[in-house]
Amino acid sequence: MTTDTDVEFPLEGLDRQALRTDFVRQGAFLALDDLLPADVTVQLAHSAHALLGEVNRNYLPGHKKGGSVSRHTIDKPAPGIARLYRSQALIGLLEEVSGDRLLPCPPDDLHGYALYYYTRPGDRIGWHYDTSYYDGRRYTLLLGVMDESSCRLDYELHTREPGATVATGSLQIKPGGIVFFDGDKLRHRITPLGEHEMRVSLTFEYVTDPGMRPWLRLFSNLKGAFGYFGFQQLFRGRAQSDA
Repeated sequence: MTTDTDVEFPLEGLDRQALRTDFVRQGAFLALDDLLPADVTVQLAHSAHALLGEVNRNYLPGHKKGGSVSRHTIDKPAPGIARLYRSQALIGLLEEVSGDRLLPCPPDDLHGYALYYYTRPGDRIGWHYDTSYYDGRRYTLLLGVMDESSCRLDYELHTREPGATVATGSLQIKPGGIVFFDGDKLRHRITPLGEHEMRVSLTFEYVTDPGMRPWLRLFSNLKGAFGYFGFQQLFRGRAQSDA
């Protein structure tokens, strides 16, 4: 089991109150170009290369095409990702920005932390929300790992705020950069990958309440297995949770 103190994550010099202000003003959304230390970014890229042979390709016509590797495949060859996920320095920053106490997802949540690969022309994901099936809120942290592509994160802010004006934006998540948001509030997509391009991102999910109703847990697990990681990962996750 990894501990919270295994990863040093220097965050000195950040104006946390300004980040919190920007997050609230943008409807629970924040993007930073270079949060990750260079050595962490290099190690993430190395891990992403090492796990290329484990990528589960998935395709949902008209919506998404790409590859994914879940936490249960990541853990043994790349334990540093789990340590980063549980970093108290990182979680503390995200708590200050969000204003919520944040907890790691339960071990059987395939999306708790995962790598997402765009390696073939046309790989993409269409407009969506990161819908939470938890009893509380779920926050998404996107971390840039590798990006030799023309892909963009297109997004819409304030879409679920009555009377608010929707604001649109588009950005590239560079290696070392992050995007942090409430998944139920941000409508977003990743634009299609071009020829001879590659993009890999790492996603961390945190929750305010890890409880989930049983039928929603079943739906969430099946959605993750079918749309992202494959059913083998679902069964592997259950075995690890029971161990």
